[in-house]
Amino acid sequence: MSFPDSPTSKMSEAKPRSTEYSVRLHKLQRREWWTWGVSVFAMLLLTVAVASLALPAILEEQKRYLHSGILPAVAGLMSMILLFGCYLTYEKFLINRLRMELAERQSDSTQWQNLALVDPLTGLYNRRFAERHLKSEVARAQRKGYTLTLVLFDLNDFKKINDRFGHPAGDRVLKVFADRLGEVTRDIDVAARLGGDEFMLLLPECDEIHLPAVLRRLESIEVGLNGQRVAVGFSVGWSEYGPLKDPKAMFQEADEALYLDKLQGKAPAAAHSG
Repeated sequence: MSFPDSPTSKMSEAKPRSTEYSVRLHKLQRREWWTWGVSVFAMLLLTVAVASLALPAILEEQKRYLHSGILPAVAGLMSMILLFGCYLTYEKFLINRLRMELAERQSDSTQWQNLALVDPLTGLYNRRFAERHLKSEVARAQRKGYTLTLVLFDLNDFKKINDRFGHPAGDRVLKVFADRLGEVTRDIDVAARLGGDEFMLLLPECDEIHLPAVLRRLESIEVGLNGQRVAVGFSVGWSEYGPLKDPKAMFQEADEALYLDKLQGKAPAAAHSG
């Protein structure tokens, strides 16, 4: 089983990628400036060459050519070329600056979008992303005939932990469980925190037969709180995709199984929903 990167790790990896993109963009701009400089230099060189062809005649018959306006015309031509080159250089500078601003805004927009889909405490995906991804996976399972299992978790006695050890301890419990949840998932799986002490695991191409093996890896979780080892138990319910099941029906079925498991106090692997 291969393990996925968490949403926070993906965002941390996105920062080096953004930096690398910025470096490559700067290199591209330097190369463009170099090409532009060579082009402007060649244009000026050609202008000087054209002017130099007329220079000997101008020096020989300076008065006549000055009177005929050839020298002012050549000087005017060179001035126009210089002004045009300066104008194009200024426009290129503005375009490059605008390109950098757009690239930075796109990078910031992507990071903010990622943050909007991630739970800040646990680093897992949040409910918004989970519900959206569930819809897409159900459509995929329906279209291609893949198996799909939705699993819901609820931590046992979490309120008691908060009351006894305080909310920082409760946050630590949530983080530890979230880390373990991320460890048992594959690259194609999605782990999310729905809110409070409720978590969700979406397992594409996984049926109920393979689910107990995943749940066993979530057992025996302990957290050190104020010098004590506190066991972290959970209730669980799940639903496997079947014909005519939509995301709402799957979620409701898994939620009902979770509720029954909490009422009956069964072991994590005992809750079952067809």
